[in-house]
Amino acid sequence: MDGGRPADADHPGEEDPRVGLAAALRAARSARCPGPDTPAGPAVPDWAGPRLPIPHAGPAQLDLRALLRLSLAASDGSGRLRPAPSAGALHPVDTALVVGSGCSLPPGRYGYDPLRHRVHRLGRQPAATPPGVTVELSVTARRTASHYGHRAWPLLLLDTGHAVGALLLAARALGCEEPELRLEGEARSPLAAVRIRPTGPAQRLQAPRSAPPSAGTPTPGELLARRSTPPPLPGTPPPYALRAVLRRASRAGGGDLRWAAAVGPPRPGLTELTPDGTALRRCAAGETRPTLAAWAAGQAWIADAGAVLLARGCPGDAGAAHIRRTHLRAGLAVHLAHVTALRHGLTARPVGSWQQADLGAAVGGAPDRDWIVHGLALGTLHAAEENTA
Repeated sequence: MDGGRPADADHPGEEDPRVGLAAALRAARSARCPGPDTPAGPAVPDWAGPRLPIPHAGPAQLDLRALLRLSLAASDGSGRLRPAPSAGALHPVDTALVVGSGCSLPPGRYGYDPLRHRVHRLGRQPAATPPGVTVELSVTARRTASHYGHRAWPLLLLDTGHAVGALLLAARALGCEEPELRLEGEARSPLAAVRIRPTGPAQRLQAPRSAPPSAGTPTPGELLARRSTPPPLPGTPPPYALRAVLRRASRAGGGDLRWAAAVGPPRPGLTELTPDGTALRRCAAGETRPTLAAWAAGQAWIADAGAVLLARGCPGDAGAAHIRRTHLRAGLAVHLAHVTALRHGLTARPVGSWQQADLGAAVGGAPDRDWIVHGLALGTLHAAEENTA
């Protein structure tokens, strides 16, 4: 560590082997506060080659223009407002496209500029590239470390998981086959990849509209309109909505994470799904939201949130691959749970920064085994939307 921020802060997409991801996570979980802000650097990599528009898709081509617009593209001049949320609206995730046949771009390797919705051709695609596109996600750690310092690495991984979720929902909204997600945590860079096959004619973006919670896939318009709700988020979600959010998160979170929701009066405590996923049950009694507010970098508004969805796991002795995998999965699951919450009429805001949040020990379990990895604050009463989701 150097000056309160990771030693790898200036090295895009890589963890500094001198520090190690496990040590970086321990530092992030500690009570130590980050130092003063440092320069975040460029918001987009300095991709080689000229900036190129993404062509409109032809018949039976995968529409990369629409896919990226629905998932990763900035929609405001500052570059802060995007379909995938990011801690501090710093957006450290960088995107490379490996394009095969059947896409609206010619085969090759490209770097994506989400601020201008353009690509840079980087070279030929690797041999035996399959049809469709593989979206490779890496991070420029300096962007997040510029504000969060030593707390950056968990947030970088969670942001990458959210980007995976945004790509997954965009592919579904466009009628693609179910994407192949690569979230094993084995690689430093790219941290994750999403492979999407070309299927059927290109679909046009739709205007934002409402859809009943029973509908399975969000529309393109819904994906463009989604936002994180600014605090406060009061109002306890009804059981049917909380059950749907918990079910969505648990299905996407993989086997390394456990999921619960902290709720307030009249029966404060932790609620989880029954083993068959059809009902809610209390797994701990007592008011937990003020403690969660203290653990979540002192964000006092969390103490009054209607409920807080919590992903927990990733023990203190976890290795680098386990840490990457659980945080990537947590980001993906919270992203999907967020959209589910919005579709049930709830307000929702991801909460990614947690310190000393050993939830397992707090409810009587073994220490250092069951840490909070990610969260989603939920409510029922709406405030004005913000422009930094």
